[in-house]
Amino acid sequence: MELWIPVTLAAAFSQNLRNALQKTLKGRLSTWGATASRFVFAAPLAVLFFFTLRGVTGQGVGVPPGSFYVWGMVGGLAQIIATGLLIHLFSYTNFAVATAFTKTEPLQTALFGIVLLGDRLTGGAAIAILISLLGVILVSMPGGEGKARFRIDSKVWIGVLSGGLFGLSAVAYRGASLSLPEGGVVLRASAALAFVTMFQAIAISGWLIWRERGQVAHLVRAWRVASLVGITGMLGSLAWFTAFTLENAAHVRAVGQVEVIFTLAISILFFREKVTPREIAGVLLVAAGVVALVLLAH
Repeated sequence: MELWIPVTLAAAFSQNLRNALQKTLKGRLSTWGATASRFVFAAPLAVLFFFTLRGVTGQGVGVPPGSFYVWGMVGGLAQIIATGLLIHLFSYTNFAVATAFTKTEPLQTALFGIVLLGDRLTGGAAIAILISLLGVILVSMPGGEGKARFRIDSKVWIGVLSGGLFGLSAVAYRGASLSLPEGGVVLRASAALAFVTMFQAIAISGWLIWRERGQVAHLVRAWRVASLVGITGMLGSLAWFTAFTLENAAHVRAVGQVEVIFTLAISILFFREKVTPREIAGVLLVAAGVVALVLLAH
């Protein structure tokens, strides 16, 4: 098994834990306050990890080119907005379905990768991504009778936009990591992560001070859960950045759809939310697409 696959599975698991923790914050913080918890508490950890790793390995990443900062900021802003949209969805539907709405991401990631980085998408990977996309459509269909049963809920477009922005951030992060002239895979990934999370923490904190100043105090009071969001977010992001450095971002994000299985389990066991047989079937189809990608991508 290629290294990027278990790294991606670890990233998806950590991301799922982070999303679940952020959902618990939604009632105590605004959408952007809960979003900030992901970045504000992760940034110091990411910077500390980078300098520790650089000290232990004795390696450096060279002088970052201007494109490193451009890719990092584009990806950082896209991820902030995508996260806010995802947390907004938690107010309207259950945890598993809200997360599944964003899972058009691999298809959009593939398109961004082809256009922006010149990545290639194999026929097998395209088939696998489409299988997963069918599962997402099945999950996102609302219940009801007649034609209403087969109408895609309007909230799906919020999820599609969120997924597209997550896809753009994935490609941008791959671009940032690959632009560094020196260093091993994990060191370059950690350097990109440190810069991006610091940029995100400053950007979202500035937004809160400007638009929702009271949320800063609420965020500080929620530090116990918020710090866990930061830890799981940093670990997940480090795994994602490492996987992006190793492999085409579309392939990574497609395998990462295994997260839907984790979200289904948390939705049922932790949040006690009702999941319909149709939603379960959709999630299984997503899982089938992940398996197909691993078998057919190369």
